[in-house]
Amino acid sequence: MQQLDWIVLSVTLLFIVFYGVWKTKGSKNVEDYILGNNETRWYIVGLSVMATQASAITFLSTPGQAYHDGMGFVQFYFGLPIAMVVISVTFIPIYHKLKVFTAYEYLEQRFDLKTRSLAAILFLFQRGLGTGLTIYAPAIILSALLGWNLTLMNIVIGVLVIIYTFAGGTKAVNVTQKHQMFVIMSGMFITFFLILHLLPNDMTFSNALHIAGANHKMDIVDFSFDPETRYTFWSGITGGFFLALSYFGTDQSQVGRYLSGKSIKESQMGLIMNGFLKVPMQFFILLIGVMVFVFFQFNPVPLNFNPNNKIIVENSKFKADYNTLETKLVKLSEEKKEINLIYIDHLNQNYDNPILRKELVAISNKENDLRDEAREIITQADPKSETNDKDYVFIHFILNYLPKGLIGLLLAVILSAAMSSTASGLNALASTTAIDIYKRNVKGEKTEKHFVNATKFFTILWGIIAILFACVGTLFENLIQLVNIVGSIFYGTVLGIFLVGFYIKFVKALAIFWGAVVSQLLIFYIYYLDVVSFLWLNFIGAILTLFLSISIQMIVGNDKEDFD
Repeated sequence: MQQLDWIVLSVTLLFIVFYGVWKTKGSKNVEDYILGNNETRWYIVGLSVMATQASAITFLSTPGQAYHDGMGFVQFYFGLPIAMVVISVTFIPIYHKLKVFTAYEYLEQRFDLKTRSLAAILFLFQRGLGTGLTIYAPAIILSALLGWNLTLMNIVIGVLVIIYTFAGGTKAVNVTQKHQMFVIMSGMFITFFLILHLLPNDMTFSNALHIAGANHKMDIVDFSFDPETRYTFWSGITGGFFLALSYFGTDQSQVGRYLSGKSIKESQMGLIMNGFLKVPMQFFILLIGVMVFVFFQFNPVPLNFNPNNKIIVENSKFKADYNTLETKLVKLSEEKKEINLIYIDHLNQNYDNPILRKELVAISNKENDLRDEAREIITQADPKSETNDKDYVFIHFILNYLPKGLIGLLLAVILSAAMSSTASGLNALASTTAIDIYKRNVKGEKTEKHFVNATKFFTILWGIIAILFACVGTLFENLIQLVNIVGSIFYGTVLGIFLVGFYIKFVKALAIFWGAVVSQLLIFYIYYLDVVSFLWLNFIGAILTLFLSISIQMIVGNDKEDFD
């Protein structure tokens, strides 16, 4: 990194932190600290909701996902707009009418303390892990590529977020996320147009899409009914719907964003804004990944994008074998570039040459075979190494091909996204712990100031826990998938509890509590068996909770509403 990049990165991040502290200091009561005194306008609600979900993992992993697997991942979000409508019509009016601080307060009023505590604990567990991952994701990748100390990066990101979240609570999260979304989207648009500029001079955007399509990167919708296919139209419209319904409707990191709205209408408009913009935003980020793929049809590409793996092999007895593969890849890359240039020339003459399309696919398959061989060598050199390099594709492009200054901006994008989602997570974890666990069980009368200080204390505590999670984390197949897998394991059961509460009035506390417990245990077992794509766990968990609670209620009868 050049000095200019350091200046851009430092100024951007420090401005966000100090602006958040300056604009929001001095909260004197719980309503102000947790709900932002219900002063948030609809567009801030919408931006805050989007920024909470759009973590650094989104901007690191999603382009890499598209580079390897194409645009199909966008199907994951197909159910989201429908979920936004359901939440706006059903969830928001109930939350505002009851004037709750957290989503889980409603469950005690509808059922009992045990059910409220169960839902809160399930949330705290999965969101605590998820918040640690939002720190860990950018830290491990940037540390690998820039040589920065991983533990130090985890601590720096975590501490920066703790400072302004501690100082201003929900208000600080909301006002900083507005600026973070501006930085994030500005950086991504600049990168997209720069990629197009870096492509060969006689190449149009239409040419680029043809090359991507020839390599099956533009296969957007899959109507397959195969439950083991991870991303299909049906899994997105059902599993994605239930995941979005649970995440935006029952996860306090999101509920807290729109509970701070000035009115029911402002909160609803903020969520509908997210419903309109989320799928196009994810489509655009995936398209950037596809354009990076097209870019590397004309430029040198490494056998493995994770630089640590190269170092591992260089220091092993398999160095010569790996170098042989690299030589083969260089020759193949030259052949690939030549055929792509001929293909472009034919396209410019309005001829989509089917023979050349087949040759491009054949070369792609050869390249994938070389990558598979490289992974085997890396594994032989170090069985513990992570050979999947999807999370390193986009950052490799940023560091090696973007001009001075823009690298700093893109790193600021990644770290801003990490900070925005981490701040929402910490704020939600602290609010839930303070209101649903601490305040509900503490003895004696306490002042408003006491609970504000308690929430601030839990902000620091969860910040430390998240940093510790990040420091002991292990890279999974793909970070964006790991976050969604963790959510899918828990969200279905929690959503089922809320759906019973909202719509099935005859089910009482005993039935829903044990229905939820059994459902969660079954979801653990189904995930262990690995018989369906993780997206279906949201649907299965919600349906199981509904079915089991209704069945238990019918068995015990309406005269038994609780038990000790």
